[in-house]
Amino acid sequence: MAVESKIQLLDCTLRDGCYIVSAKFGTPVMRGILRKLTAANVDIIECGWLKDAAHELGTAFYHVPADALEYLPSERRPGTVYAAMIDWDRYDLGQLPPNDGRSIDAIRMVFPHGKFKEAIPLGRKIREQGYRLFFQAANTLGYSDSELVELAEEINRVMPESLSIVDTFGAMYPEDLERIFTVLDRELAPEVKLGFHSHNNQQLSFALSMEFVRLGEKSARRIVVDSSLCGMGRGAGNTTTELLANFLNRKCHGDYDMNEIMDTIDLYMSHLSETYKWGYSIPYCIAGIYCTHVNNIAYLLKNHQTRARDMRVIIESIPPEKRKVYDYDNLERIYLDYQNRIVDDTAALTVLEKKFSGQEVLLLGPGKTLSTHRRQVEAYIAEHRPLMVGVNTLPGIFRCGSCFFVNPMRYMYAQETQEKDLRETEVILTSNIKREASENEKIVNFNLLCKLGWEFFDNACVMALRLMAKLHAGKVVFAGFDGFPEDEKTASFYADRVIQPTVPVEKRIRINRDVADMLRDFRESDRFGMEVKFLTPSIFSNIVK
Repeated sequence: MAVESKIQLLDCTLRDGCYIVSAKFGTPVMRGILRKLTAANVDIIECGWLKDAAHELGTAFYHVPADALEYLPSERRPGTVYAAMIDWDRYDLGQLPPNDGRSIDAIRMVFPHGKFKEAIPLGRKIREQGYRLFFQAANTLGYSDSELVELAEEINRVMPESLSIVDTFGAMYPEDLERIFTVLDRELAPEVKLGFHSHNNQQLSFALSMEFVRLGEKSARRIVVDSSLCGMGRGAGNTTTELLANFLNRKCHGDYDMNEIMDTIDLYMSHLSETYKWGYSIPYCIAGIYCTHVNNIAYLLKNHQTRARDMRVIIESIPPEKRKVYDYDNLERIYLDYQNRIVDDTAALTVLEKKFSGQEVLLLGPGKTLSTHRRQVEAYIAEHRPLMVGVNTLPGIFRCGSCFFVNPMRYMYAQETQEKDLRETEVILTSNIKREASENEKIVNFNLLCKLGWEFFDNACVMALRLMAKLHAGKVVFAGFDGFPEDEKTASFYADRVIQPTVPVEKRIRINRDVADMLRDFRESDRFGMEVKFLTPSIFSNIVK
């Protein structure tokens, strides 16, 4: 398909994929993707970002366009456009050299809602240096009709090659896209192409891209549609190049070589998709529903493993305009306010203290050693007759008198799978799970047992230890409080494989570090010197002696 045809396909794998791999694709992958997409007749190929920092070999962050020469095909296909993106206020245009005609042909400038009047005039500097100029209006859904008219007026003053509608939060429905397209199509100069960049938060990315093509076919205006291989991109990702190219071939007289596209996926994307994670998920669906920045979702997932229901309530409690940006300090405050949900736990603590005060308590964590060292645990129970408490689990292989939950999903799982056993067990819950106790439940305040200052401050075993200290237990013995293995080979580390989480090695190391530090803090601040020991192997066994 010639570059000046009515519909152009823009592949942004190497640009949007930077969010997934921190731009570190590696030289062979970058060369291969660019070579194969060129051979597939893709009209516009986005090679990465222009950044103020020096280029690092094998990354899709370039300091100047010439840095991309290392990866571009030696034989360029006539009509193929190679582009790079800049964030309007994060790249010094004073360092942009004139277009050398050998590397990057076009530069896309992205700007946020509310900043288009400042950003668009900067595009003149890009064009003065000989580059084709494209704009991306982030969060186009946030523009009213009158703002869209103003946006078009500013664009017409600069006359770039294109302006792209961007569904930043993956929140658009077809009628939203039609509204925006209609206004911009009416107001933009005829020479300016109209583009569309989607996100798949609500599983609508491909459908919206097809709708955009339908709208474009009814207009005289040329259009550009963004996609990426396997939908690779931040959060929920984008329309997939393979689906969109096939659609354009079948319905719009496209001429994209599907064999080359499939070979690209087999050679370069399969490994990436096995190593990294992106695409539709329930948390990113919530981002789309509430038009929130994906970094807010990523923060709650990374730092608190927040369940979907709670995530929805937390995001919903943020004012709509503030959802569109990310403020981690504010988000942490909202999360803690939600978790704390103060209750009057005086009566519950009184009853629990009578039970545990001065007693030997065996805390049974969810770790794999609970099953691998079962006989050792059984022998200890038979000899010492401790009070037994399951921590974030109700271990079926041992009969616990009590169980302690700080994680709502773990409690829900126990209710679903061990309903009878749970009814016959005293259940101790923190107030982030529920505020009113049922017959066999006792609720204690979440903030009574957590202590800030660590990324993973809400570790269940540490909170159980603090609870036992507050109840003046005489001695605490841990089993199944193993710590995370810090090697790639060990993927199974819980006794119950159903609740086995996916925890990358880097995160395991951070969790272990925080837990170890919290245990040291406990030892230093425990005024009564409660005896603590580990019955089964644990990486923390030497810390609280």
